[in-house]
Amino acid sequence: MQLHNVPYFSVGLTGGIGCGKSTVADLFAARGASIVDTDQIAHSLTAPNGAAMPALVAEFGADYADARGALDRTKMRNLVFADAAAKARLEAILHPRIRQATLAAAAEATGSYVIFAVPLLVESGGWVERVNRVLVIDCLESLQVSRVMARNGLSEEQVKAIMATQATRAMRLAAADDVIDNNGDLAALAPQIAQLHDLYLAFSKRMAGIGSQRL
Repeated sequence: MQLHNVPYFSVGLTGGIGCGKSTVADLFAARGASIVDTDQIAHSLTAPNGAAMPALVAEFGADYADARGALDRTKMRNLVFADAAAKARLEAILHPRIRQATLAAAAEATGSYVIFAVPLLVESGGWVERVNRVLVIDCLESLQVSRVMARNGLSEEQVKAIMATQATRAMRLAAADDVIDNNGDLAALAPQIAQLHDLYLAFSKRMAGIGSQRL
């Protein structure tokens, strides 16, 4: 998926599970940014009558769809955690469709700039080069665990197992052009987002005059 030579300034937003990516994306959207959320795209593809469901059922069997015709996420999660080959088969079906839908959504964006919310941006190996800036939402790992336990009802061991499959905090920070500290409350996010929004607006205006590049 190539995002260079496009008429908009783009930011790749990422962070570990429980870091607050969705909250930050919503706050940028309120300021006029267009948000393209790859997690939401993946969910729509695997919802009842989702575009990926026929291929998933053909590959994994009808018992991987629930009673509504959506992907049985718990069953699929358990499979891919235990079987790397199954994970590769799943990604071979989903990733091309996610890329296509992501490009289509970006082409329709009307905001002052585009933020691609990509949970596995660092892990994917290509997104860093596809966007103009990488924005990492950062918080303590202990806070990630407590937030996800409260939000999803998972055990500490389950949350840590998910975190173990993601890039480390240090790896995400090493890839970042910009960092938002989300160790505090909602009020602590506002000034950070205001500052970055002004920066991204300036970059967007600059890029309109000089063309796409790493900023």
